[in-house]
Amino acid sequence: MDWFANEDFWKDLYDWLFPAARFQFAKEEVEKILALTNVRSGNVLDLCCGPGRHSYELARLGFNVVGVDASKFLLNKAKELCLNFGNVELVHADMRDFVRPNHFDLVINMFTSFGYFEDQDDNMKVLRNIKKSLKNDGKLLMEMVSKEVLLRNYRDSIVNEQGSKMLIEKHSFEPGMARMKNQWIVLEAGEYKVYSLEHYVYSGQELKMMLQMCGFTNVELYGSLDGTAYDLNTKRLVVVAS
Repeated sequence: MDWFANEDFWKDLYDWLFPAARFQFAKEEVEKILALTNVRSGNVLDLCCGPGRHSYELARLGFNVVGVDASKFLLNKAKELCLNFGNVELVHADMRDFVRPNHFDLVINMFTSFGYFEDQDDNMKVLRNIKKSLKNDGKLLMEMVSKEVLLRNYRDSIVNEQGSKMLIEKHSFEPGMARMKNQWIVLEAGEYKVYSLEHYVYSGQELKMMLQMCGFTNVELYGSLDGTAYDLNTKRLVVVAS
């Protein structure tokens, strides 16, 4: 089983991946997304929507939102969050398979939710699906950690604590530095669980070339959702493509 298809991973890591602060930041993040893409209304695809924090804020602003995720556990969280909105559709699907031709004004893919698949052709298929699903003047925004940022701040192990719980992250790279290999060890009440996860980590230019190969003609790189330059001081990779 692929790590991202393991519901126990999302259940056990949920509090680490989606603390309350991450939901609180979503309103500001959505405002910045809309400012950066200049999208003001219409249909939005939240691809890999997780627990729906961005879907909620977009729906609150009047957008028609489709949230897609492969995790039923996370989609149930999103359903609870967006319960009072009639303009949110939640879809359980693999992002390699989801296509809704010429439908969306905006597609967002947040929080390093790309590059999961070992076969690079599958990751390219996701980008082609996005291109097909966008209207002619539609925009794509992706937000993730990049290879440049990761290597600049690289540590082979990180320890985080939440009360009596501890998360140990151990990192390494495959030969060639294309894919990152991680072991996440969750410790609680004298017991532990180990999850292994691997994903591609892209440089800004690598991702730009991939998007261009999939039919995007205008691709801009930014260092944050504020639209700062993608340079040596950048903290995240944000791509806007059309």
